[in-house]
Amino acid sequence: MTTIKTESMDNVTIIRLDNGVTNAINLLMVRELAAVLAELKKKYNGQNHGIVLCGNPKFFSIGFDLPSLINEDRNSMSQFFYAFNELALTLYTLPFPSIAALSGHAAAGGYILSLMCDFRFADSDKKLGLNELLLGIPAPYLTDMVMRQISNDRVATTMLFQGNFITASDALGSGLIDKVFTGQDVEKNAMEKAAALANSPGPAFAQIKSNRVEDIKIRYEKKHKEKNDAFLDCWFGEPAQTLLKEAVKKF
Repeated sequence: MTTIKTESMDNVTIIRLDNGVTNAINLLMVRELAAVLAELKKKYNGQNHGIVLCGNPKFFSIGFDLPSLINEDRNSMSQFFYAFNELALTLYTLPFPSIAALSGHAAAGGYILSLMCDFRFADSDKKLGLNELLLGIPAPYLTDMVMRQISNDRVATTMLFQGNFITASDALGSGLIDKVFTGQDVEKNAMEKAAALANSPGPAFAQIKSNRVEDIKIRYEKKHKEKNDAFLDCWFGEPAQTLLKEAVKKF
């Protein structure tokens, strides 16, 4: 693995995004993270286990690797985007607990990965958000549905329509962030939470989680092609291409 590092501690696996300072998401990272999750599902099927997904103290992840994606043709971008959403669905539907530990900023695709986890612990001063609308593209369909589930329609609509970044402290209490800490306490408390949930007796946790994710999983699988292609239409439209190319200059 070149963009993902893993470490096991008792009944918890720490999965660390490790693609430079910004942890920009490219196809390699998507594939490597998907492979790690697939192996964990196979290894711990029916067993009590948990994961903590984390980055580094500066960035959990800045989001999509725009400089590498902006010049891709539709086929290549489609391959990346469909793979990213399948990864997000896998993370969302894992049969064991997942905690996102946001010691660094989490933007766009990076924050999306955290939304797919069961809980989000963050450094109180770090920023997070989904700025897709400001770039002329919609939030992915799966992301939109999950965000409205874990928060509420008004909070999700406000964040998606404004596209602004907010601090983890400002997001506390909305479901977007569950708890805030400082420094190393973020990952420490995420580990403790994952371990406690992983110790739940029998298969009850997996069943409860299956009940929670079922409706959104069905809706996504039914309409994902239509919705993902609509995202790609926006991505390759002239307004978004202009805005994305400007964003690349600041990357």
